[in-house]
Amino acid sequence: MGVFLLSSPAFLVFFSFFTFCLLVDPVFGITRHYKFDVKLHNVTRLCHTRSIVSVNGQFPGPRIVAREGDQLLIKVVNHVPNNVSIHWHGIRQLRSGWADGPAYVTQCPIQTGQSYVYNFTIIGQRGTLFWHAHISWLRATLYGPIIILPKRGIPYPFSKPYKEVPIVFGEWFNADPEAVISQALQTGGGPNVSDAYTINGLPGPLYNCSAKDTFKLKVKPGKTYLLRLVNAALNDELFFSMANHTLTVVDVDAVYVKPFKTETLLITPGQTTNVILKTKPSYPNATFFMTARPYVTGQGTFDNSTVAGILAYESPPNSLHSSIMLPLFKPILPALNDTSFATKFGNKLRSLASAQYPANVPQKVDKHFFFTVGLGTSPCQHNQTCQGPNGTKFAASVNNVSFAMPTSALLQAHFFGQSNGVYTPDFPSTPLTPFNYTGSPPNNTMVSNGTKVVVLPFNTSVELVMQDTSILGAESHPLHLHGFNFFIVGQGFGNFDPNKDPAKFNLIDPVERNTVGVPSGGWVAIRFLADNPGVWFMHCHLEVHTSWGLKMAWIVLDGELPTQKLLPPPADLPKC
Repeated sequence: MGVFLLSSPAFLVFFSFFTFCLLVDPVFGITRHYKFDVKLHNVTRLCHTRSIVSVNGQFPGPRIVAREGDQLLIKVVNHVPNNVSIHWHGIRQLRSGWADGPAYVTQCPIQTGQSYVYNFTIIGQRGTLFWHAHISWLRATLYGPIIILPKRGIPYPFSKPYKEVPIVFGEWFNADPEAVISQALQTGGGPNVSDAYTINGLPGPLYNCSAKDTFKLKVKPGKTYLLRLVNAALNDELFFSMANHTLTVVDVDAVYVKPFKTETLLITPGQTTNVILKTKPSYPNATFFMTARPYVTGQGTFDNSTVAGILAYESPPNSLHSSIMLPLFKPILPALNDTSFATKFGNKLRSLASAQYPANVPQKVDKHFFFTVGLGTSPCQHNQTCQGPNGTKFAASVNNVSFAMPTSALLQAHFFGQSNGVYTPDFPSTPLTPFNYTGSPPNNTMVSNGTKVVVLPFNTSVELVMQDTSILGAESHPLHLHGFNFFIVGQGFGNFDPNKDPAKFNLIDPVERNTVGVPSGGWVAIRFLADNPGVWFMHCHLEVHTSWGLKMAWIVLDGELPTQKLLPPPADLPKC
């Protein structure tokens, strides 16, 4: 793993010139090669040993490090029985949709014994993102951070940190997560919940049998650390805090924000947050817990546990501190259902909106969409007993369409003009049957099914309002859009009012993200410019809801110029 350079004479001549250009003007990036061998290996947590799917024998997987402007060539080789695909979460993939990764959307999965090279360039992004499997529930163990440094010679818009540390949250299951979701889909009930949360793969001392499996962040007094937080958990939004320390939020989803201080932050699955930690000026004679536990709004069961890591100060040289037991301070996290905190935290996030880092919010809107997001039911098959509400199966939908995954890739069908029998371009732009979305739920909670997409002309400016529903209980849904960042221009509780609410939209410095929590019992409005041709998945990043059908796809057509067209598929694109 690392950077490998081609060694042909022509390339060396080019590279000499290229190096010279780098020294003169830091515009060009370099090509970085990684190899991901997807294999099974045994891991023990909570005194349970099981065989997990992992990359290069690492759990969590290896970190990808690159600079803005770099090209990445990542060869993924599948050595396991499962079909595999990898998504580079948050990477814009400008004209490179073949490398986005969601199975049956932009590619057929990589089958056992096969490989695929993901080829993409990082354009206009810097910060923290992450990669993860994008098929079934394999991302429970197949994930790792993507660290995007600014171009050479371009500083951070904050003081350079002494050290940078990725902190990746995950969920550990003693059982095989593939068996967990398979059983749930078969019975129609809710899946069994995880057994622990993890920090960098470690559950920490609050869990049985896990004192030795604790993440420890060793720091020096009087230093500044950049913590790169990633929520790679399958099904849970998380509160996070460090005892007796204040954090400064500087970046979310690889976009700089106006810095603000907080003692606690909220991070949904699919989101990343960079924070500055300033350590105490002198040795504090104490150690400190950092903890995370879920923010819960739904009615179902959940993993009601807490992961802890330790913030430990290096003791001064020639001191006796290292041999004595120091007092341990623990943070106080918000209540499990503290929607008020979640709302206030979200409202603090604002784009820098500076000359160097502008907030290019679409000021005019070409197409308006209104999507309901929430749970529902589907009928139980004959001669079967189902464990969902009133003997049905749990389902989830957007505008009451529960997305049916195709058996071939949408992007190939679109590119080659072979959509017949694969998808239809008639996804509804508004609910077909309006109702009081956050009031008493309708009697009929059944969803419809289909592989429907929205088709957008190139450069369409889009406003999308996503409305939570109270069907089977109001719940927060972290919605992730592939291929784009979007601006969160407004949010509120209750039903969205198209006559009054847009007057309150922030079109000056709204935060720019790739994943947004639709408020429990409320709505969120986003805007984006459809400037990236291809097929782009949008789904809830609570994996159980995606499995139940809370997902859809956008097709953005090619523009007229060559630079506005999707590139042709690579020769090694996997086949279904």
